[in-house]
Amino acid sequence: MRHGPTARARTILGPARGGPARLSAAALALSVLAAALPWAPAAAGQERVHGRLFPPEDLGLLEGPDRDRWQQPGQIMDALGIADGSVVADIGAGGGWFTIRLARRVGPRGLVYAEDVQTQMIEAIDRRVQREGLQNVRTVLGTDADAKLPADAVDAVLIVDAYHEVQDRVALLGSIARALKPTGRLGIVDFKQDGGGPGPPLEERMEPGEIVRDAERAGLVLLSHERFLPFQYLLIFGKRAGADSSSR
Repeated sequence: MRHGPTARARTILGPARGGPARLSAAALALSVLAAALPWAPAAAGQERVHGRLFPPEDLGLLEGPDRDRWQQPGQIMDALGIADGSVVADIGAGGGWFTIRLARRVGPRGLVYAEDVQTQMIEAIDRRVQREGLQNVRTVLGTDADAKLPADAVDAVLIVDAYHEVQDRVALLGSIARALKPTGRLGIVDFKQDGGGPGPPLEERMEPGEIVRDAERAGLVLLSHERFLPFQYLLIFGKRAGADSSSR
């Protein structure tokens, strides 16, 4: 379980080794700052540790001017069938970078649940939504084991760059499965293990098969493994027919 006021926020830093050869001054600055943040690589022989979380005071690092280009939010939303009028959830929403893009996509007839486990993140999203003049976002303070979403109500759920930070993963996925409509979709976006581009240290990155096994235990089934993102993978899940996720 998580200890104290932590956040399942996105961990997006400057390019890691193996990324583009030419780095901008901003990217170099982010790389230097990343070295000072609490994500030091594990010592040799140490097991990979998940649950190292992005500090809310560093939310500005998630707003890089090139993130739209490599994150490709429009294509991710297309892959999940998110359209005007959809009801969606952004799990581990952090400062709301993806939340506002979801809100614009679903429009005034749709609804976005922006969930995070830390009050500071929820407050940041509320401020951002107010600045943007959006009326279709509801913030939700969840827990590491429960996204606190209404049952059978959501068309699509996104966990972007945050799943590797969750500790009680199967329980969280079970709560998401309960929230999905029968034809609902869960999309999990996380960083590849090749070390290229932005993202957390290599020892915190997850092999897609590990996520698939978690999802199966939570009553979900893999529908698609998308590889169109340059630094990440997208796994799309649906509810398994006859699965009773309420007992998981």
